[in-house]
Amino acid sequence: MIDRIPASRGHTLPELLAMLGIAAILAVAAVPVFSNLLLESRMNSTISTALHAVNLARRFSATRSEAVSLCGIDVLGGCSGGPEWSAGFVVTGEPGEFRHHFALAGPARPRIRSNRAILDFEAGTGFATPATLTICDRRGARAARAVIVSRSGRPRSSTRDASDRVLSC
Repeated sequence: MIDRIPASRGHTLPELLAMLGIAAILAVAAVPVFSNLLLESRMNSTISTALHAVNLARRFSATRSEAVSLCGIDVLGGCSGGPEWSAGFVVTGEPGEFRHHFALAGPARPRIRSNRAILDFEAGTGFATPATLTICDRRGARAARAVIVSRSGRPRSSTRDASDRVLSC
């Protein structure tokens, strides 16, 4: 009895090229979705960091009974003293007492601008300078978000500013 070699069960070159073409079309269609997902994730992370920084400053001022400031971070790790907070935040207390840095890393991080150079939290109360931090990315004003700090020091996230106007980047 002679053993016969079974017929090959592989794919032909045209079949492989057709499958590769379909995979390429699906990949091209998926890029904008994943890009938007990545931008939204970075935006949510930045908002979370800003909310945490405000809550930490508020809590420190209330529990330590000392004035606390929150501001944008400069290259040396101190308060920048300007409205641009894109590098991150720093919480400062009495000089030399404590500092807490919230650095925002990465070249594609969202841009953060504040309508105040420094947010001051009153000693023992947590009351704060009212402010709005506007957070924008490359999608522009349609995807912009704001962190609004009330006079009581409570932060909230919104798609509009404190006066209920559309955000501008």
